[in-house]
Amino acid sequence: MEKRKLGNSGLEVSAIGFGCMGLSFGYGPATDTKDAIKLLHAAVERGVTFFDTAEAYGPFKNEDLLGEALAPFRDQVVIATKFGFEDGETAKGMNSQPENIRKVAEAALKRLKTDHIDLFYQHRVDPNVPIEDVAGTVKDLIQEGKVKHFGLSEAGVQTIRKAHAVQPVAALQSEYSLWWREPEQETLPTLEELGIGFVPFSPLGKGFLTGKIDENTEFDKTDFRNIVPRFSPEARKANQALVDLLGKIAQQKNATPAQIALAWLLAQKPWIVPIPGTTKLHRLEENLGAANVKLTSDDLGEIESAASNITIEGARYPEHLQKRVGK
Repeated sequence: MEKRKLGNSGLEVSAIGFGCMGLSFGYGPATDTKDAIKLLHAAVERGVTFFDTAEAYGPFKNEDLLGEALAPFRDQVVIATKFGFEDGETAKGMNSQPENIRKVAEAALKRLKTDHIDLFYQHRVDPNVPIEDVAGTVKDLIQEGKVKHFGLSEAGVQTIRKAHAVQPVAALQSEYSLWWREPEQETLPTLEELGIGFVPFSPLGKGFLTGKIDENTEFDKTDFRNIVPRFSPEARKANQALVDLLGKIAQQKNATPAQIALAWLLAQKPWIVPIPGTTKLHRLEENLGAANVKLTSDDLGEIESAASNITIEGARYPEHLQKRVGK
């Protein structure tokens, strides 16, 4: 697996990381612990060195899982986790007060069975706490050796600039894929200017770009896609055009639609590292295979030209969650 550096931070990770949320949270019932550990070990064996979690995934279950699974490989892997919700529960709202950031860091270190967090993200921008205070607190944790790098998630460009002036931001994590391209407008140019890496989550459109979901797919009652407007049956039917485009390119490249979607992201910038998640070994192998799919400038032009004629239907988040992003 090729490696990439996240901006100017010097933080080097596998070109494709592993988003661990879905192993315990968000997409239906949690994966059996033994099976999840086996999958995480398989990822390490295949060259993945970048694993993404958060206290809010569970809450806490996901960090516990990673701590157990990655303990034998701790010196070979980069672990990213997040702070910023009250008691780790998204429903309780934000809390990025300095004392809470410290409390979360100490608890995460125990759960992750480690003496340092490689990348510590603010999960969502807290309107009640100046970002300078957040960055300053993480800066202190870095000076104490408990954290190596500072990250932001779903932050707007003004917040990124203010935070970066206090403590260099190593990476921004936000949604980005062929069906959510808003970061291209302001975010990517800002990150390039400041030398900050970009970690796209949901790089496969929460599974839609794999081509395995259609208007008739039924999700588990605990799957949060049930409340996402973009996953209404009508929107799924309309958005099938993008999957058809990926399928067409995939045939030409002897690849899968998911691999084309990930290869497209990798081709955008050398400091972009997507973190697809999965609970299945064959999907993990498919995702990692995307690193070997090289899209030429002609391929990228063809995708761009065809994609520009496709209008994606449906909001990315329900309104109450949309309020938390881009601040």
